[in-house]
Amino acid sequence: MLGRKASGAGEDPLSPAQVDRVRAVLSLGGVPYADLQDGVQQIRLRLLERAASGREAPRDIGAWAAVVASNLAADWHRGRGRQERIGARLAALTPPDGAAEGGQEARLLALTVAAGLDELSGPQRQALVLRFYADLSVPRIAAELGIPEGTVKSRLYAAAGAMRERMALLRTDEVV
Repeated sequence: MLGRKASGAGEDPLSPAQVDRVRAVLSLGGVPYADLQDGVQQIRLRLLERAASGREAPRDIGAWAAVVASNLAADWHRGRGRQERIGARLAALTPPDGAAEGGQEARLLALTVAAGLDELSGPQRQALVLRFYADLSVPRIAAELGIPEGTVKSRLYAAAGAMRERMALLRTDEVV
């Protein structure tokens, strides 16, 4: 299914794996669970709009969808308050009754990572998510975003450094 148009009227242009990847990119970008399906639908709509306007489908629908998802997440991220996002993530990280030992540490680590992602600039967060979660190469990210590879590398370097600092705070018990 990757890189070709849907042939039937009822056929989904995104494979289940691509849908999972889009949902993950949206989630890592700070979009709440309740809004993930809306993001997937936005991407499907954009694919249909491309087809309706006579443009051909992207060569690699999966990479294209990941980039569009990261842009949607950036748009959502700009529209919400930082404290609201962190509070929602903290509530979502509450383990069910009877959770295994170490649940508190895992929640603290997840909250630290989420807060660290929130503190990155939009372009840094986008580069980090596309590289390490969507598993796109630096040249592919540069091509999809229309920016030089050096810009992608510098954004990744800065984002990784900021995340390293955030994790160092966790190790020294000066969290969040």
